[in-house]
Amino acid sequence: MRRTSAMLFAAAVSLGAHSAELEAAPIGRSVSASRQFIVYGANARLRGGICDLAERTKSDALRFLQQQDNWETPIVIHAQQPQANLPELPDAHLSFGQTGFGLKLQLDLSLRADISTPVVQRELLRAILLERMYRAERSTPAGAHYVAPPNWLVEGMLTLGTDRDSRAIAETLGAFVASGNITPLEELLRQRPDLLESPSRVVYRAHAAALLSMLAEGPGGRIRLARFLTDLPASGSDPVADLVAHFPALGDSTEQLQKNWTLAVTRLAASERYRLLGCEETERQLALTLRVEIPGRDRSSTYALEEFPRFVRAAAAIAALQRLTQELLLLSGRANPLYRPVLAEYQDVVAQLARGKTKKITERLAKARETREHIIRRMSAIGDYMNWYEATQARSASGVFREYLKAAELALEREPRRRDRISVYLDALEPQFDNQKSYAPITP
Repeated sequence: MRRTSAMLFAAAVSLGAHSAELEAAPIGRSVSASRQFIVYGANARLRGGICDLAERTKSDALRFLQQQDNWETPIVIHAQQPQANLPELPDAHLSFGQTGFGLKLQLDLSLRADISTPVVQRELLRAILLERMYRAERSTPAGAHYVAPPNWLVEGMLTLGTDRDSRAIAETLGAFVASGNITPLEELLRQRPDLLESPSRVVYRAHAAALLSMLAEGPGGRIRLARFLTDLPASGSDPVADLVAHFPALGDSTEQLQKNWTLAVTRLAASERYRLLGCEETERQLALTLRVEIPGRDRSSTYALEEFPRFVRAAAAIAALQRLTQELLLLSGRANPLYRPVLAEYQDVVAQLARGKTKKITERLAKARETREHIIRRMSAIGDYMNWYEATQARSASGVFREYLKAAELALEREPRRRDRISVYLDALEPQFDNQKSYAPITP
């Protein structure tokens, strides 16, 4: 979604965490522009930030689905401070049920100082999709089983938001395309991202974005996607069958389905080819390119370029070296600028080998490899310095390692928290002192 709403929400949370009057102030209410979101909380700016984030989240979702905003069920949001006697409460909890007077959607937010905007945004989008799913199911009896929006749909829509980093998605998928380890579609549909570690969730979101792009860009994709969403309450237990029933173009067999899925991931991974590669990606692509395949009678043989004495005299060597020249030329257009001299050297070496000239080729290849290793060491040293600077010299945290720190804190809490009055009181004071040490005061 848009960065402005995320920044506004984060600033409002920070302000609410440091307001001394927050606990004493009466609980107020704010209504969003579309009047679908009713936010309760003690801080007016915080309620306004949540309303803005909710409206922008819904606007992006409707734009992606190409649907009108004809909401029927309001979404109630309770923004409150964490309770010391209930430390296990999640940052965001979405509840959905039948009250006898109609459906009820309520999102409870525990506004800790380090709450993450994507966590709130994810639950807001889940509530928005849930309201559309059950818009025609208002007579659902109380206690009935409710179907939640698929995780891949929620994560895919967030990843393909208006401020998405398409280059990061393409690079993540590109590594799996090159290694041939694309996550099978059936496995992706059944995965639970909340049980994955942070790096695995990045991979999951990239694959979810590829699946959503494949569905949306197919014949009548947006209309079919909206119909798939409204039909979810009556869906079965087989997510693959439900998906194929709404998107017949995916294929009528397991092999065809997997083939189309692989092509979709490959297409999205190649969508950012006009962008320059990083040093690590350039090195990886170059290592894969510097392989010479010489066809034989029974089978082909693959050699590293340094093994040129073994294949340079073969009859098929000239054609293989010419293909390698073309691949190096294509790579040079996307390679990191630091690798341009190295690629030019390799192109000249391959051209000399194609003419049958091998004088000083071994020395030139050794020098080119030495240059590549020097670039890798230098970039690794720069990365280490930047990490050290961020960890020890930066004035504010980037939030990249927030989830790792939370996991470490939970691992240290082997014993459950005490619930006597003194312990509860001390637990309530601890976040206030932490906030004063971690954040600079904000002037309204």
